[in-house]
Amino acid sequence: MYRTVSPETLKALAAIDSPSMCNAIEGFDIRPRNSGFMGPEIKCVFPDFSPVVGYAVTATISSVHPEGRSVPREEWWDMISSVPEPRFIVIHDLDNPPLGALWGEVNGNIHRALKAVGVATDGTVRDLDEVRQLGFQFFAGSVAVSHAYVHLVEIGTPVTVGGLRVTNGDLLHGDKHGVTSIPFEIADQMADRVKEIADYEKIIIDACQSSDFTLEKLKKAAN
Repeated sequence: MYRTVSPETLKALAAIDSPSMCNAIEGFDIRPRNSGFMGPEIKCVFPDFSPVVGYAVTATISSVHPEGRSVPREEWWDMISSVPEPRFIVIHDLDNPPLGALWGEVNGNIHRALKAVGVATDGTVRDLDEVRQLGFQFFAGSVAVSHAYVHLVEIGTPVTVGGLRVTNGDLLHGDKHGVTSIPFEIADQMADRVKEIADYEKIIIDACQSSDFTLEKLKKAAN
């Protein structure tokens, strides 16, 4: 049902930082350069963590009012289990502005046990010290103190978070810089393309850092 990549490819992707990931994707010229990633309003909460890679599992939430459609969390857990591991949760908050946090110590533990590597949400998160100890990554729009009336409204439907439209099963990558999606068509070629770009950039950087730097040497290195 869902597309996947090999464990070796997942491991290789997790060793790449996201700016290098975006540079490599641009090199394949398969999507516009101003798309495919979450905007800077979705910030990494634990920037010292290593990159995370996983298959998206999507939902929407609300926390302002107690009434309205509410999906039982057991249904949510069942749906998460239907998506390949590792999982990368993506939650769109329907409230504007967001209020209560779905994400804290308890849900961090639950979703980590369900083989999720982290969550990206345009809503709020809390319990930062406890979740840091879990090694569960947060990408969020803001931090909140309360969960208010937070509840799941829909699960498994496409969502847009930070300008990135995400569908269940999409391959996502995130680190201290933010979150990007990886096209399946090029996933297993990413590591080689990253190395090619890094080798080219090193020539320029070495020229800039050399003791006998000149403008002419820079121009030569860049060509």
